[in-house]
Amino acid sequence: MNLDLAWRFARLHQLSRRVWGSLALRGWKGTFRRIVEQFRAQKDPVARNIATDVPADLHNRRRILVIDTMAPNPARDSGSLRLCMMLQLLHHDGWHVDLLPDDGRVTPVDVERLLGYGIHVHIGSVMTWLRKHGTTLNAVLLCRLAIAAPYLAPTRRLAPQAMCIFDTVDLHFLREQRAAEVSGSQRMRRQSLSSRQRELALVRDSDVSFVVSPVELDMLRKELPNSHIELVSNIHEIHGRGAPFSQRRDLLFVGGFGHPPNEDAVRWFSAEILPLLRARDPSMLLHIAGDITPEARQALDQQGIELHGRVDDLSELMNRCKVSVAPLRFGAGVKGKVNMAMSYGLPVVVTPIAAEGMHLSDGRDAKIATTAIEFAEAVWHVYHDEALWTRLSDVGISNVQQHFSPEIALQTLRRVLPASKQVVSHPIGKVSS
Repeated sequence: MNLDLAWRFARLHQLSRRVWGSLALRGWKGTFRRIVEQFRAQKDPVARNIATDVPADLHNRRRILVIDTMAPNPARDSGSLRLCMMLQLLHHDGWHVDLLPDDGRVTPVDVERLLGYGIHVHIGSVMTWLRKHGTTLNAVLLCRLAIAAPYLAPTRRLAPQAMCIFDTVDLHFLREQRAAEVSGSQRMRRQSLSSRQRELALVRDSDVSFVVSPVELDMLRKELPNSHIELVSNIHEIHGRGAPFSQRRDLLFVGGFGHPPNEDAVRWFSAEILPLLRARDPSMLLHIAGDITPEARQALDQQGIELHGRVDDLSELMNRCKVSVAPLRFGAGVKGKVNMAMSYGLPVVVTPIAAEGMHLSDGRDAKIATTAIEFAEAVWHVYHDEALWTRLSDVGISNVQQHFSPEIALQTLRRVLPASKQVVSHPIGKVSS
């Protein structure tokens, strides 16, 4: 089978798996809504005339190609924030960074933002670009299962000198397995078993694989002891506490509804936890920041909830609210919403799933609760105990500094990737969120 035919077959197979996975997570209505949203997105203005020539200084720099499903936007999701921070670190460390979004959707705003991080964005066919520039690459970063599955084999052929890195972002099979446990869906259970087989095969076949959670690192290293697996977790700058306890009120949830664990978390919180809190304090509000579908907006149209949609700059909400909540009942990886809140000194109340891989201890870094009653009590306690609130705020900032700083990530990237030909002396930049 020739390379193009094999790639098309792998792409078609992965697309069918994504559709079935969406059906298992969202059902028919949710999947149809998702397809319609993506079709509408194709009407957005697309940047043209993006330079694809090899830059003049390439002989002095290592070159890495990054392929992701779409152009990353730090305001959209924590995976985008992590990727932009990671690529900015590589740029400052002497790498030439190229990015190809597989959906081909790049707006002028995307180009301007990503160039500010030192990322050169391209549009068009990934295969065509690899044929033209593959031999100039020192590394290729394949983001997520949906990208690594169809592109790993062509990358091996078209970029023979490049280190192939599979960035899992989070383990899809683990998230799907937990979704099946919460929903009882047999379809989702079968999907998780299929994803597990494919994800483990990609880890075996890649030169290096990145995971974001220590839990996932231990799991994969036990499962695949001969594979090279590294931890590159979320990356956050410290924003610091902008307002004291006495000047704050209300609760905050951050997360787009395109990610099923977020929608499930908000629906559970609004149905079972928020009523317990508002029975004691009717003035308490839950602020929700993130992309939300019209159907979900209508379903959450109730007293006690304020929907903000996507918020490009979260600082105002982070410094206005008193407690951040992450009532996730399934998921995988490390939760950027928790990292972000802690980087602002905003105390968090989380479920065990949301706490996973975050180096959190109940009562020390955060409050961790499982049932609706326990979660409501934990929120109430933090909300009204200034000494506890201040202690969680301080320790949360320290937690991010210790485990999720740019310096920690850069150490791993330097250890894994080939040494740069030329190290550019720049301070570690700040990616706005």
